[in-house]
Amino acid sequence: MTKFTDLNLNPKVLKAIQEAGYESPTPIQAGAIPPALEGRDVLGIAQTGTGKTASFTLPMITLLARGRARARMPRSLVLCPTRELAAQVAENFDTYTKHLKLTKALLIGGVSFKEQDQLIDKGVDVLIATPGRLLDHFERGKLLLTGVQIMVVDEADRMLDMGFIPDIERIFSLTPFTRQTLFFSATMAPEIERITNTFLSAPERIEVARQASASETIEQKVVQFKASRKDREASEKRTVLRGLIDGEGDKLTNGIIFCNRKSDVDIVAKSLKKYGYDAAPIHGDLDQSQRTKTLEGFREGNLRILVASDVAARGLDVPSVSHVFNFDVPGHPEDYVHRIGRTGRAGREGKAITICSSRDEKALAAVESLLQKEIDRLENPVKKAEPAKRSSAKKPVDKAAKSDPGARGKSTRGKVSAETAAPEAAVAEETAADAVVAEASKSADQQTDKRKSEPRKAEGAKSEGRARSGRASNKKSDEVEAQSPSGAKNSRGRGGKQGGRRDDRTVVGMGDHMPSFIALSFDERRAG
Repeated sequence: MTKFTDLNLNPKVLKAIQEAGYESPTPIQAGAIPPALEGRDVLGIAQTGTGKTASFTLPMITLLARGRARARMPRSLVLCPTRELAAQVAENFDTYTKHLKLTKALLIGGVSFKEQDQLIDKGVDVLIATPGRLLDHFERGKLLLTGVQIMVVDEADRMLDMGFIPDIERIFSLTPFTRQTLFFSATMAPEIERITNTFLSAPERIEVARQASASETIEQKVVQFKASRKDREASEKRTVLRGLIDGEGDKLTNGIIFCNRKSDVDIVAKSLKKYGYDAAPIHGDLDQSQRTKTLEGFREGNLRILVASDVAARGLDVPSVSHVFNFDVPGHPEDYVHRIGRTGRAGREGKAITICSSRDEKALAAVESLLQKEIDRLENPVKKAEPAKRSSAKKPVDKAAKSDPGARGKSTRGKVSAETAAPEAAVAEETAADAVVAEASKSADQQTDKRKSEPRKAEGAKSEGRARSGRASNKKSDEVEAQSPSGAKNSRGRGGKQGGRRDDRTVVGMGDHMPSFIALSFDERRAG
């Protein structure tokens, strides 16, 4: 078996390796370190968690042990896709260079430009950066890349997914043609292949495992999930997740839950906290200080569950992660390999459980096609509980019906009665209104006939020459009219002046909204 002492590393580097507790290199390390020490370009392809970081840090430190950096001109450059991975690479350099006087600088977002500029002005041997922040410093005139002797691209396929390939090509063009290039990736997409053919010169290809294969020490499971209703899918899915966590019990020492969307990361983390789980979110929209604090708490064991986006899927080295949960099936099959690679690292056993909803079946088929095997199915932990929950939701209604068998009928009858009462009342009111109008019209006709008959009687009395008799008759008639109870009632009850004209125009009980012409007779309307 090959040991680190057989790889011609610097003695001070070997001492740091021994103090870190390592004796034998991993296959990717044993294959990549010798050609890198010879100054050749290296193309390393290996599954995540196999020690790719040490594959380039150890030879770089050995080659940079001699020499000194100049101001604003780093001697080596390491490009990483995420801040967390860049910070992890920086920690590796700190571990292996503690017996050497090499300087480094970390250029990532979320940190003050001023502090980073001060480090660059002093001169650094190793510059570790994300592509965006590196180009920001270069465009501000604070950095020169003409002194780069060794350039490393880590997690190249992740660079491709995040859209950094144009930036990588530009950075390559800013470095000397004579540089040594170390290129590492878990998968080799066609675009990655094109870049390696363009910028690497006769590279030594080190491929220690089939592309995008998962570690054999990881137990993989899939839970098929189908929501009872579309609007309940998210909440029921979180219920399944809690059931899976509870089902693992004490076996779950710590775990990472991966979500496809940043918004889901926050929602899942808040939901777990609400139900008493020790969880915290981490994704690209959080402040760098908060991301660092959360990640440190997870590594130190102060945080049990880390809910993350794919920002934590690449390169994060937490050796003791026991479980990985995929809340969503990733859209890219390669991301599945990187996610579950957070567990089962360095030969340890791990478990990865994926929740697959109906909409994720095609993505799951793509993952299984990449892995070239079918992932074992796991029974839904809340599958049997869901019908009980639905039946329990109906119990209050059933109890009420059982305690009072006639309650449902009474309620229904009451409801029907209430519904039919309104139309019947409306019909009755309309009928009453019609009766009032008809009565008013009849009364108006009678008053009109009375007024017409009185002038005719008077005219007949005059023509016959019986004026006295006519006057006596009229006087008698007036007395009778004055003494008549009905006449008094009509004059007072109908309350109108001028022989009831006001009563003809206003009908009691109809309201102010009724036009006065409705209560008039046809003759009066025509005369008016």
